[in-house]
Amino acid sequence: MRDQRSYCNASALTTARQDRATQQAVLVVVIDLHPIHATVSELIRQMTLRPGDFGEGDRIERAVFDLAGIGLLHRHDFRNRPDSLVAPTQAALCAFDLLDDKEDEED
Repeated sequence: MRDQRSYCNASALTTARQDRATQQAVLVVVIDLHPIHATVSELIRQMTLRPGDFGEGDRIERAVFDLAGIGLLHRHDFRNRPDSLVAPTQAALCAFDLLDDKEDEED
């Protein structure tokens, strides 16, 4: 059998970068809103130019799901509607405070 090298696809890197940028944006917005809790649909309305666009909404929903999966967001599902309440975890708030440059500039 012939050796085949696998090369990274440029579009895959672009998608990964887009996903990472969306995750960063969602996390910052949710932390900025804290202690106010927002729903996923509220985040979509706030963060997109066209809230009805499936692609933009789907990116934000995936980012919330991924961030909740790694422990940076709490996602509370409702029984009677297809939406989730989103809030930052204590770990996300602490990490954000540690990485925030504003406190370093004041010293």
